[in-house]
Amino acid sequence: MNALVALCHFCELHGPRTLFCTEALHPPSPTPSQAEITLTNLFCLITILSASHPGFVSVDSETGIRFLSHQHPRQPQLFSVVRQACVRSLSCEVCPGREGPIFFGDEQHGFVFSHTFFIKDSLARGFQRWYSIVMVAMDRIYLINSWPFLLRHLRLTIQSLQSTALKVFDSEQCVCPQRAVRMNSVFSPAVFPHQRSGNAARSLPSLTQHTNLWASLHSSFSWLLKACGSRLTEKLLEGAPTEDTLVLIERQTEQEEEMSCWEGAEGGGSRPQCHQSESELYRDFLFDEGKAEGYPGPKFRSLRHLRQVLGTTDFRQLAWHVLMGNQVILRGADPGLIHSAFTMLKSLLPVGCVRSVTYSAQYEEAYRCNFLGLSPDVPIPTHVSSSEFSVLVDVVSVERGSLYSAACGEDILSLYQFNISSTNSQPTDKGPTLLNKIEVALSNENLSVDVVSHCLLCLKEEWMNKVKVLFKFSKVDGRGREDTQKVLALLGATGPGEEDNVRLLKFWMTGLSKTYKSHLMTAVRGGERPLSQ
Repeated sequence: MNALVALCHFCELHGPRTLFCTEALHPPSPTPSQAEITLTNLFCLITILSASHPGFVSVDSETGIRFLSHQHPRQPQLFSVVRQACVRSLSCEVCPGREGPIFFGDEQHGFVFSHTFFIKDSLARGFQRWYSIVMVAMDRIYLINSWPFLLRHLRLTIQSLQSTALKVFDSEQCVCPQRAVRMNSVFSPAVFPHQRSGNAARSLPSLTQHTNLWASLHSSFSWLLKACGSRLTEKLLEGAPTEDTLVLIERQTEQEEEMSCWEGAEGGGSRPQCHQSESELYRDFLFDEGKAEGYPGPKFRSLRHLRQVLGTTDFRQLAWHVLMGNQVILRGADPGLIHSAFTMLKSLLPVGCVRSVTYSAQYEEAYRCNFLGLSPDVPIPTHVSSSEFSVLVDVVSVERGSLYSAACGEDILSLYQFNISSTNSQPTDKGPTLLNKIEVALSNENLSVDVVSHCLLCLKEEWMNKVKVLFKFSKVDGRGREDTQKVLALLGATGPGEEDNVRLLKFWMTGLSKTYKSHLMTAVRGGERPLSQ
């Protein structure tokens, strides 16, 4: 945490002054060359430097951070900031009763958490002296969030100082009651400044009779900076969750509820929920049924690799069927290869549009899955093979005797032949705009596989935004065909490949999350109420 703690005092002769300041120095930092005396701390080493450079240094063995204490900060900029915080904490920025915590500051001079308090002194005016402990940082939110923590621990330090000073005060009053002395003394304007000068010279160690006061404060302030910096951590927020994330969370919730119902029916205990990050959810989605690494033989490593194996024409035809929502059937004897192919193809679609049965011994209807893997002896029903809404890819082994002897790095084409058949064969010069952009990225060899993956993600988000606009306009608002056509033109879905663009948008509309649809319908109804009243 980039902050520092300082003990301040209002001197009767010089006004607000900084007595002690502790700051954190992150590694690397120079090692003190002066003679050192070591003391034990709970988490670090305290070093007292020579008299020519008085101060304390604590080294955190875990992080290498050094906590340095002097009367003033080392840097001139920090000196000015602490000086201003000291003056304000002991003059204008005080709470009712003058004792207690307060928060003030600005972006230019930093933000300050200040706690003012009094220490008993039998020789001071009013028998007490005014002090404050301030924590200065540039992060306003961090300081505000740390308010309860700072208040609790600073009060412990303050109460310790006040209790020890009170004991000294009581003992001095027993020996020589100062109130009676002052009542009997003669007041004179000539001697008043000299009286003030003598009374203002007492230090905090003399008021508390604490021989190791500064070392103790250094230890306390160093621990406070370390603990305050460790209790809160910053996290990078990536904005609102994507539609893929919402769908994955909904699926995970449904699975957890289903498991809870089964366990409740069986009399088992409640199962702890495991909340995954967005990247973990998406990874599990891609490899949900895969487990391709558990199978021998070669695998498709990327979408570009799949395109190279199938060829540009066959890949475009297969990708077209995927984007349109048609059923894609892969039939072959190597489940690992089929698993890896589906993993690559699923990345073309939003999560909500994917329904897969990765490997089955019988045919599954299209309403159950749009990705279906079959063993080689499973027949395809006639109504499916003659339908324009499906495509079949037969994976035929070229060398059946060495089917499982190949290493993962071997050429797939030397082992398998891919025969694609469908009654709907689209011309290669047509297709949705999204498919054209995907092929441009895949054909650019200057782009790495990771870059292509991020490019595909951005393209899908772009078209999912178009889907949301179309859903709001056509399904929620119920606009007519003419108005919908104008919206499609604004979305860039008209022109060449317009029919495929519209078909893609309508299919992807089925993949919108329940959360988004519910929120949108609720917002629309809420907006309609004032009109009906």
